[in-house]
Amino acid sequence: MAARKTTAKPAKPNVSAEELKTYYRDMLLIRRFEEKAGQLYGMGLIGGFCHLYIGQEAVVVGLEAAAEDGDKRITSYRDHGHMLACGMDPDGVMAELTGRAGGYSKGKGGSMHMFSKEKHFYGGHGIVAAQVPLGAGLAFADKYRENGRVTFTYFGDGAANQGQVYETFNMAALWQLPVVFVIENNQYAMGTAQRRSTSTPDLYTRGAAFGIPGEVVDGMDVLAVKAAGEKAVAACRAGKGPYILEIKTYRYRGHSMSDPAKYRTREEVQKMREERDPIDHVRDLLLQGKHATEDDLKSIDKEIKAIVGKAADFARESPEPDLGELWTDIYAEAAE
Repeated sequence: MAARKTTAKPAKPNVSAEELKTYYRDMLLIRRFEEKAGQLYGMGLIGGFCHLYIGQEAVVVGLEAAAEDGDKRITSYRDHGHMLACGMDPDGVMAELTGRAGGYSKGKGGSMHMFSKEKHFYGGHGIVAAQVPLGAGLAFADKYRENGRVTFTYFGDGAANQGQVYETFNMAALWQLPVVFVIENNQYAMGTAQRRSTSTPDLYTRGAAFGIPGEVVDGMDVLAVKAAGEKAVAACRAGKGPYILEIKTYRYRGHSMSDPAKYRTREEVQKMREERDPIDHVRDLLLQGKHATEDDLKSIDKEIKAIVGKAADFARESPEPDLGELWTDIYAEAAE
């Protein structure tokens, strides 16, 4: 096997060794969790659609590093990484993936529809771009309450061509809402390269028509994502309205588990894995800076694999939902 090309750069002075280890651990948890989810899907234990986040881990881990307690997040269907990054329990996430009663939505939501009020995670939405106006709504509530909170509204390069995105941009700018629009540009949407579907080379520039500032970010570098996230969040908290981060990233797997990804070459994917992997980037920083040894990193990997294995066991052992759950969570009880 060819030697992996090292792309690491010196860590920024305001990032400690412990922070680097935390980012490494958090990204590795997402990677190992998604790998296990892919295995369970292949075994028939996960039904329906399943969209894996492998390759994009630096996006959510970097932005969560810029968030504060009480900030909100909402995203689309490639959402397992977002859940883990904001602190949701891997046991509950895996149980939901397998449709079990111990899942976050009692086994009724599956891969695309999980929520956690405690962690301020508002989904997981299966309809392309549907979460974008909902994210602005969350930000509107925070502005109304004057609580200083910010909402991270995630969507992809495919969703960026949906009309409701621009209706939302308009209202968010008009009302100066504290929302960070995060475009996770993995370059292929469902399977069409951005250059074939989008008239502009950069998606963040579309905010200019509404007076929304933005920038392109290297989504394979967790430190670059964190720095951009801090800048965007500061603008929102200062009352300057919305901000757009177009984070250029890359998914290693197909759009979903049923996608053979024939629209790109194996060589392209392998080159990205070898030269731009976000986890390897932080691994190199830790080793080159002598912040960790190979044994330290192996120990972290062993710990993560144990957590993921426990989550898989919990999912298998958790019972299926009672048939009575068909009639729950349909209507909200209104106060008289």
